[in-house]
Amino acid sequence: MKAITIIQPWATLLALGEKRFETRSWATRHRGQIAIHAGKKVDRRICREEPFRSVLAKHGYTADNLPAGAIIAVTSLQDCYRVTRPCGEEGVVWLEANGRKLAWDPAKLEAREEQEYVFGDYREGRYAWEMADVQLLKRPIPAKGMQGLWNWGEEAE
Repeated sequence: MKAITIIQPWATLLALGEKRFETRSWATRHRGQIAIHAGKKVDRRICREEPFRSVLAKHGYTADNLPAGAIIAVTSLQDCYRVTRPCGEEGVVWLEANGRKLAWDPAKLEAREEQEYVFGDYREGRYAWEMADVQLLKRPIPAKGMQGLWNWGEEAE
């Protein structure tokens, strides 16, 4: 199974279903099942900022008890959108893939969309990987992460 290493708290936010898009500087053609690996690094500062702090607290997490160095969830990578900013539409972000467009105006976002926007890096030229059907594992499975997409499973057998 393909896996991706994500630093904390973003890995846990995805695993909990609080975040739908993983934003990256690179695109992927992979679609389908993917394991979410929580890297060993925890951004402790961001864990104290809103809305990160309150969303994590809702699920019983702080920077001190986030899982690290382990597979924490399995999800389905649905699509990979390119982030663009149309001319003449100040602040608007478009996510484009396969002729489809999602448009977000940060000034007019609903609470759930605003949270999604804050939890990602939607600068022009980046990519938003859409995740669905997230399954949080009952117990994290220790694993060594890697950069990029990597194959997980051999060490778990």
